Amino acid sequence: MATAEIAMALPALVVLVAAAMTAVSVLTAQLRCVDAAREAARAAARGETQAVVTSVARRQAPSGAMVRVAGEQEIRAVVSAEARSAGGLLPAFRVSATAVALREPGLSGVP
Repeated sequence: MATAEIAMALPALVVLVAAAMTAVSVLTAQLRCVDAAREAARAAARGETQAVVTSVARRQAPSGAMVRVAGEQEIRAVVSAEARSAGGLLPAFRVSATAVALREPGLSGVP
């Protein structure tokens, strides 16, 4: 009888563990996008070139992330990425973050 109960509970336990691992993966990707967007906005506000801003953001962001930076006085950096599920059992989730910084006075750089 115990074997039958374990056989019934095991698939549910596997799905529960996969869901928890996916939640951790999505949360980690979201936090990395927030950090990358913040760093990109700061670099652009300091007047760094587009290549430097993108490089700074990609170091912090999850692999395969898209980085967009725009603005004249108010710099807006958007970083988005796809957070894959653990083991491929669940669908992937798209996460993104936006950060805004004011350009330093007298500097020019990424428009």
